[in-house]
Amino acid sequence: MQPDFSIRGKIAVVTGASKGIGYGLAQSIAAAGAIVAVTARDRASLAPLLAEIAQAGGQAAAYELDVRSVTQIRSVFEQITADFGRLDIVVNNAGVGDGMLAEEVTEEYWDEMLDVNLKGVFFCCQAAGRIMLAQGYGKIVNVSSQVSIVGIPEGVAYCASKGGVNQLTKVLALEWSSRGICINAVGPTFIYTPGTAERLDTPEFRRDVLARIPAGRIGTIDDVAGAVIYLASPASDLVTGTLLLVDGGWTAQ
Repeated sequence: MQPDFSIRGKIAVVTGASKGIGYGLAQSIAAAGAIVAVTARDRASLAPLLAEIAQAGGQAAAYELDVRSVTQIRSVFEQITADFGRLDIVVNNAGVGDGMLAEEVTEEYWDEMLDVNLKGVFFCCQAAGRIMLAQGYGKIVNVSSQVSIVGIPEGVAYCASKGGVNQLTKVLALEWSSRGICINAVGPTFIYTPGTAERLDTPEFRRDVLARIPAGRIGTIDDVAGAVIYLASPASDLVTGTLLLVDGGWTAQ
């Protein structure tokens, strides 16, 4: 038998899909044949994504979701399941990532970073997990980062939040894998997106990043999408509780 990498016909959720990695992941997952429910704080911001997916022959629907609100998370996941009849795949991508020197970190900044990147991811996992446990199957992929296991200057809150994502992924795998849910994380390096372009197009910053990546190039959204689709597919049915790094070898050093 050959491994099955297909997600055609699956019902998939991608949070934080209005821009950046989430936008590209939603496009890739739709192109792979899944029906994609995309979320963002502002539903109207998802209109360009819906149009592009439809133009490419895919299927998608938009939902307004602020992952800082546990009540809204539960409501939206229940609505998506009611609309499509089941929930096969969830990609927890929504996140924030501005840098700040440790001595300048405010309580407000810390709370925003952890509320979105860690609390939001957990309660999305919980809402999806409750539905998937009732079904007896499901795939959850959390978008972590290479800096979940290595530090970077000005990244104290971000690194802490992503390290937490790794740990909650492990614990949920221990609790849920025997009941049909595979839950994993992906850890990208610097990925070229409209949001990262300004820094990555700065020659000095780009040289510093490339010096740390043995593969010799900046990551693309397609690199991340390949890992996510693998973890969402039947080919990864024995893979759970792990972090799949998409970092060109950065953390191998």
